[in-house]
Amino acid sequence: MKSYEFELTDDVMEKINRFTRKPVTKERVYAFPLVLCDNETDRDGERFDVSALEKLRDLFVGKTGIFDHDPKGTAQTARIFDTFIDRPEGRRTSYGEDYVCLAARAYMVRTDRNIALIDEIDAGIKKEVSISCSVSKKLCSVCGCDVYKNPCSHIKGRSYGERVCAHVLHDPRDAYEWSFVAVPAQINAGVKKTFGGDETPTSVPPQDKQLQNEHYDMLTLLKARVGALYELSGSSAVCCKALIDKLSVAELIKLEKTLSAALTKPTKPRTEALREANEKYKTNDFN
Repeated sequence: MKSYEFELTDDVMEKINRFTRKPVTKERVYAFPLVLCDNETDRDGERFDVSALEKLRDLFVGKTGIFDHDPKGTAQTARIFDTFIDRPEGRRTSYGEDYVCLAARAYMVRTDRNIALIDEIDAGIKKEVSISCSVSKKLCSVCGCDVYKNPCSHIKGRSYGERVCAHVLHDPRDAYEWSFVAVPAQINAGVKKTFGGDETPTSVPPQDKQLQNEHYDMLTLLKARVGALYELSGSSAVCCKALIDKLSVAELIKLEKTLSAALTKPTKPRTEALREANEKYKTNDFN
């Protein structure tokens, strides 16, 4: 069992103080370990390959931690000062490869404002995290094509022979931030203590493949419907897709209802609107 816990040694403080304007002391710092992402297939049917994790290791050093991917400066709460690749011995992914994850160490300065957050992290309440980054390629795990440039007919989550289709995220271009969230796409991402025991990541049981296939079919149809509604409203298709891919199922359903209501809301015929405007003008004129 490998522990992720660490002490605020002089070497650790030196790494932290690379990001401070003035050196901070151990007494002022709260630091904690976390797993950012791994090569296991996530809830969206996507996974990073090992080369992507190794590149993200460098890209995430110095990146800020926020809440729910809110880009406002007021949401900033912590910063990553160190990252490393972990390969737990004997651990395998659901598709049979050695499990590999990108781990990190983050710090924040102890203040009256974040004392409650520190308590929640230590108590395991604030635990799950999600990352925001961009990649240059999404490769189909079945046929290997780049779905950005040449989309194939394979559907994420569907079984094709012995393979379950997933999109493999390759060649990261940038890392933006990491966030505390309630439900992360990657089930193993979050504040960590140890591997093994209660900390052992879980995966989807193989007997649930049919249910998983149905889930991805419904999710694909839901995303397509929301995208179509966006286009009907006159929004950019590129912007729509970027937004839709980041939303949870609950958020997609809520957005679909909102767009449907807005597009189906009855509007007054132009002649009726002109008649009302004319009557209003006459009334004002006589007064």
